[in-house]
Order: sequence, then structure tokens, then C-alpha cells
Amino acid sequence: MKNIFKTILLSVVVLGMSSCTEEKLLDLQPINNISDKDAFSTPSLIQSYMSGVYNAAAIGQYNSTSATGGRGYVWGAAFVEQGEARGEDVVNMATFYQLTYTATYDATTANNVFYWVDGYKLINRCNLMIEGTTDAVAKGVITQAVANDYIGQAKFLRAITHFELLTYFARPYNFTAGATHPGVIYREVGVNTAAEVIAEDDKPRNTVAECYAKVLADLDDAEKLITATGAGANAASIGRATKGAAIAFKTRVYLQKRDWANVIAEGAKLTGRYTLTADPYTPFAANVGNTESIFSILHTSTMNPQVNAALASVLKNRALVCISPILWRDAQWLSDDKRRQDGKFIYTASGIKYTNKYYDVTNMTDPAPVIRYAEVVLNVAEAQARLSAANLPTALTLLNSVRNRSLNTPATQAYTAASYTTQADLVSLILKERRIEFLQEGRRWSDIHRLQGDPIASVAIDGIPSKVANAVPAVAAFDLTAAYTITRPVAAVPGTDYKFLWPIPQLEMNTNLGIQQNTGW
Repeated sequence: MKNIFKTILLSVVVLGMSSCTEEKLLDLQPINNISDKDAFSTPSLIQSYMSGVYNAAAIGQYNSTSATGGRGYVWGAAFVEQGEARGEDVVNMATFYQLTYTATYDATTANNVFYWVDGYKLINRCNLMIEGTTDAVAKGVITQAVANDYIGQAKFLRAITHFELLTYFARPYNFTAGATHPGVIYREVGVNTAAEVIAEDDKPRNTVAECYAKVLADLDDAEKLITATGAGANAASIGRATKGAAIAFKTRVYLQKRDWANVIAEGAKLTGRYTLTADPYTPFAANVGNTESIFSILHTSTMNPQVNAALASVLKNRALVCISPILWRDAQWLSDDKRRQDGKFIYTASGIKYTNKYYDVTNMTDPAPVIRYAEVVLNVAEAQARLSAANLPTALTLLNSVRNRSLNTPATQAYTAASYTTQADLVSLILKERRIEFLQEGRRWSDIHRLQGDPIASVAIDGIPSKVANAVPAVAAFDLTAAYTITRPVAAVPGTDYKFLWPIPQLEMNTNLGIQQNTGW
């Protein structure tokens, strides 16, 4: 961890803003070059620091020599692009995400190395925020109530970032009894001095169970401490952590843990606070003014992941990643589903189908949708269907509430009790709906991850699914009126294979004597 902390010390100072080139990415002029003794000395500087934390979540740093700056690590774009490229529902068409797509990464591959590095840099900023505001209260700079709001937001970002790292660098929660297998290092101390580097260095990985407990504790605190409820369709609500965002994210964590009762309990808290939009495209067309988006990372024309990572750039303008024929030709995705509508959800170029959820190719201002209410609804639907005493009618109603708004004729196309015969059948319908609804939103890998060894054999996934070739697919693959045979030359990676997980970066292994590498790397 020394290398990461040294980078933090050299480039972050205490504020998460800095005097170094990389931190100019945070676009916090004229608030930079602030010493650690002054960083939390006034309410306005503390407010600027919090903005710097969010900007760091949006941008990150791709590598120490990159002339083009950050590539949206972790929450600005990378979680969408990496989370999709690890799955089978998109096709990587160039070399950009080829190592991720084909599972040919190693402990030095930039895409996974900087997921770890920028993840922990963001976590450190959160820890410094917590400590700095606590000290500011003691000095009478701000009130405890103001500090609590900042602390809650920082704990939210700290929790979700640790959780995101778990899905790439650790096995799923249920891999061992009691989740005693290695997780990630859960860091709760801010580092901005040489003494703190020494104190925090060589820390081992927490177990997955310990990490989950800390994630949930942080999210519980965030729910209690953050002032904003999250209700209301406005950028201030959607682009900042809120009570609603903390609750929503808990449904995701409990789903991964297979704690169905708590998924339902947390989801119930949001009933009436958020609503599904009638038009399924509204969360993208009106991306900071709708009732469904819960938490997104906002971008501006001067603060975005730029041409090498911005969502509209990579997924549309540069045409680096398209929709896979595997999902495009899936029979459960009805041919007249509104989510296939060209010029709205779909962008077609030279016969190839791309997502149009992100469309600002000029200014690259599309928000990155971290979580929206449709996910909460489907999380609860799945939990209701999976209970030992399953509540299948409620699960069906929730599933249809998301799906029906995309159907051409819901009266005849909606799922009914006749659409499934078993509990497993309904869970399968919900899981397929997730793939369609959240296509190109970064959700596929976390579902693949959590479905390893699933107790419902028919929905369990073993490892990383096989994929179509890393290349431009044939135009015929997207013609639903004609027969087409899908081939998958990118072989599946078995769940027992060491490549199922990303390796801990070599730079961490070289400097942290207490850390354990993932088996096989």
C-alpha cells in the first residue's frame, strides 16, 4: 500500500485537492494548494473538500503518466464499462477492454490495477473528510449537525467503494461458510502524513464477512446522518449521497448476501419516496430531473472522464463496445419492446446496435447511473420470489411494474401466473429482466458474481460465461427477422479458475507485506 499512499501524499495533500497535475482533474480552482492545517479551517473550504471527494469518484487517475488524465475510476464510467465487459451481454470490438473481456489480465494490467488504486484513493479521501470534519467541530468551525451530513456522505462513498472492490477482488459472500475467505482491506483511517503511512501499511485483508459488516454499518450510519432524504427529482438530490441512496444500496448488498428478508425490509422504506417513470427512457433523457434515479455521478463539460472513458464516447461515439447478439436475440426480450427502439434506447451504426443511454458525445455530460429505483424494485421482487415461503404474486407484480412500461401491449404481453410453474422459473424471469433493464449500466458482473453456486440450480452461473468474439459482430446477428447462429469463441472461465477474480495489483504485493494474493496469481 505504500505506493498508493505515497501517491496520495504527493498528489492529494490533505484535501483530496492538490498542487500536482493529476489533481487538476478535480477542477477545483481556485481551491487548491491548501495546506493540511487550513483544509478544514472554514465552512467554505470544507464544502469544497466534499465537492472534491465527489469529483475524485467521477474522474480518478488512469496511470501516473497519462496525458489524458482520469478515465472515470471508479464511479464516473469505469464501473459501467468494466462491469459490462466482464459479462456476456456486450461485445468488446477493439483492444480497449479486450483484456477484461477475454480474462487475459494480470497483476499489472492497468484496467484492474487502477480500479484498486483509485478505489483506495477515494476511500482515503472519505476517511480524511470524516476526520477533518470531526476536528472542525471540536474547533468550533462547523456544527455537529453540519459535520454529520458530511460524515454520512463520506461513509456512503466509503461503503459502496469497498463493496465494489469486493466484487472484483474477492469471492462471493457464500463462497465459504460464514464468509471467512479473504475480502479486501477495509480502510477507516485517513492517511496524509508519513507516520500514518507507516501505521497503516502492511495491513492484511479483512474477511468477506467483516467487509460486509463494515459496509452495512457505514450505510446504516449514512442513512442516519445524511440530511437529504433523496426524495425529489433534482440534481442536488440525484448527484449527492442521500438517505434514500444509502437505503437503496443496502438492498444491493443484502441481495449479494442472500439475505432476502432484509432486502425486502430496506426496499419497503423507499415505497413512495421514489417512483418508476412511465417512460423507461426518462431516467436517461431527463437524467437529473426524474423520480426514478436515486444516485448518479454527475459530469459537466469540464469535469468528465474525457474521450477515453466518458460513457457516450466509449459506448456510442467511438463505437468500442456494442450490444451482444447473445442478449439482443434472446427470446425473452420481445421484438417490440420499447428498450429496442432505435434513436431512443438504441443507436445503430453500420448495422451494429449500441446503447443510446449515454448520448452527449460533444460535451460528455451524461451522468453515470450508480443506482436507480428500478433496481430496488427488482431486488425486492427477487427477494420475495426467493423466500423459503415465497411470495410469488408480489414478486410477479413487482417484476411487471418494471417490465410493463416497456411493452407494446402490456394487456397481452405482461407476465401472468401462467408464465411460470415454479419458484425457480419466476426467479429466472426476474434475472433475465435485470439483464435487459440494466444493459450497459454496469450491473452484469455483480449478478454473475453473486449467482456463483446459487442454491437454485437452474439460475446458478459457473464462473465467467462464454462470449462472442472480441471483434465487430456480423450485421446479420442483429437482424431479428432472420435466422442466425451465435458462436462463442471466447471460452467460459470456470468458477474454480483463478482468473475468475482479478489479482491484487503487483504494486500492492510489492509493498504490503501483510496482504495475501488471490490464489493462483
